[in-house]
Amino acid sequence: MAKVNIVRPGEGEILGSGAQQIRILENGEHTGHRLGFAEVTIPPGTPSPLQHRHAQHDEGFYVLAGTFRFTVGEDQYDAGPGTWVIVPTGAPHTFANVGDENAVMLNTFTPDLYVQYFRDFKAMIDSGQPVNAETMKPLWKNYATEISNEYAS
Repeated sequence: MAKVNIVRPGEGEILGSGAQQIRILENGEHTGHRLGFAEVTIPPGTPSPLQHRHAQHDEGFYVLAGTFRFTVGEDQYDAGPGTWVIVPTGAPHTFANVGDENAVMLNTFTPDLYVQYFRDFKAMIDSGQPVNAETMKPLWKNYATEISNEYAS
């Protein structure tokens, strides 16, 4: 029988430090790896990820606080609290905190493929490697992700 998992405030695996962090709320262990779930906090002025697309998972974003700007190909959308954004497999995207306060969102990964990516990304940063297209390409390749501003065909 499957057990219910409860993650209370302050619990969960914390990746990042200070104001910028990802709190893993579901690593896929309790969902047969069908779903990963995280709370993401990004301070103002934090560089956005390179625009990219995933080949094996959908990604959802539910904004809790602040304002995120989602760039999808050539289009931009500002999303405040209560906004849900779903990025299906093959859609290029990135996001940034465009406000002057911390922005917080819940982030889903179906399946949970990207939970391990966040651990590997943290290890890359902790090792002192720069974050740029050259360092991201091999990391993203491990997670069926590629730098792109175009939809997959």
